[in-house]
Amino acid sequence: MIQLSRATLASFGPTVTKPEYDRDRLQPGIVHFGVGNFHRVHQALAIETCLHHPGHENWAICGVGPMDGPAARAKAEAYRRQDNLYTVTELTSPAPRETRIVGAMVEYLHAPQSPEAVLALLADGATRIVSLTITEGGYNLDEASGAFRLDAPDIRHDLAGEPSRTVFGTIVTALARRRRAGLPPFTVMSCDNLQRNGDVTRRCVTGFARAVDPDLADWIDETGAFPNSMVDRIAPQVPEADRRRLAAATGVDDLVAATCETYTSWVVEDRFSAGRPELELAGVVFSDEVPAYVAVKGRLSNAAHMLMCYPSLLMGLRFVDEGMRQPGIVRLLHNFWDLDTRRLVAPPSGYSVDAFTATVVERFADPAIKDQLLRVAGDGASKIVVFHGKTIAQLIADGGDLTREAFLIACFGRYLRGVDDRGTPFEVFEPQIDMAERERLRAGDPLAVLDIAAFRGLSLRQSSRFLAAYRDISQRLEAHGTAETLAQLLV
Repeated sequence: MIQLSRATLASFGPTVTKPEYDRDRLQPGIVHFGVGNFHRVHQALAIETCLHHPGHENWAICGVGPMDGPAARAKAEAYRRQDNLYTVTELTSPAPRETRIVGAMVEYLHAPQSPEAVLALLADGATRIVSLTITEGGYNLDEASGAFRLDAPDIRHDLAGEPSRTVFGTIVTALARRRRAGLPPFTVMSCDNLQRNGDVTRRCVTGFARAVDPDLADWIDETGAFPNSMVDRIAPQVPEADRRRLAAATGVDDLVAATCETYTSWVVEDRFSAGRPELELAGVVFSDEVPAYVAVKGRLSNAAHMLMCYPSLLMGLRFVDEGMRQPGIVRLLHNFWDLDTRRLVAPPSGYSVDAFTATVVERFADPAIKDQLLRVAGDGASKIVVFHGKTIAQLIADGGDLTREAFLIACFGRYLRGVDDRGTPFEVFEPQIDMAERERLRAGDPLAVLDIAAFRGLSLRQSSRFLAAYRDISQRLEAHGTAETLAQLLV
């Protein structure tokens, strides 16, 4: 195995695809916050394709790590050692289909260590797009009102004029500098799984800006661009053992190797304030129907991911494909689509929802991906609201069957205990649940999960029908366990 770096690129054989453009000619025109696996196997690969075409030399990426801590610093060091190169392997059974070395990211900044360097880069006229994958919980929204929360501690810190800790504080500070310099605003492009993610991002950026300078907020609102987008690709975590197996198979010792499924999709509105790369070259679809694409993906695919992950975990499973080998889990998803959601979602023109859900089953069940259930489950307090909130509201308003949604919330409540039905513990990652809420959950009240702040906007306690279904299912789970309860609920 050979350590990946610029100096070793020529050492890798024909089984590994390498950049065929001149990296020395590249300049970053895109700054991306949150260089996790998803960005690296999705947006960055689209840019990688564009860079192989003339006229795209100024559209390379500078990655920014907004978080601090040992893992974040280790990632920054790994990128430094590898000259910002990394590999992406598309997984198919029984062996990797393709491994590619990606050179689209030419710089990486760790924001907590280099805050002024990040601001200077954003304020530079060469930066024309700032993109985000900061997770659904990273947008600092009040779940009940949908407003940007100005009372969050890090936001209050940024508003006090201290060096920015938050992505939105950094973006607004940089936009203020550009305005003073007579430069146009960059496009802010969310690639997170949110309904109308561009509109949400506009609300966050202008909400922060209005608290600083109303005229600045008006300028951003009037001249900036926040395109909505739909992004879709499964990018599992790569444990150290899997990283070593990939290195042995490919000969590339990559400290930050990424893997993904072969399926990929990106639909985006063609609204950019300072130009864009020719993303059509990478198969990106530009459409005015982005919200419809997002609704189909979020309420049918992402929602299905959330619905299947908690009962699968509680039954002692750890991978998504293992869950999909349980007939009851697959039937649960079909019940969810057939009885609850398909009628509530208006697809884009000419779009087959039946074909899409069939593809979802195939993708989730692919044994090559080995997507971790805990990855899907993490930050569920935010994800459930995003992917199930509208469905819950519509079912309550329409007098619909709340069985599947009550089962989801009841399983989520049991997941928060951090132990499955076999007594095996697992790690729970729920950053949106604070310590006071955790204490109430630990006290043993099965209804406590309905009162967490993230769920406040769902008004679960205000629906007598939801409460009745939730109590019934919670009691069944306690008495009979997850597998038997699921079998009892299936249609």
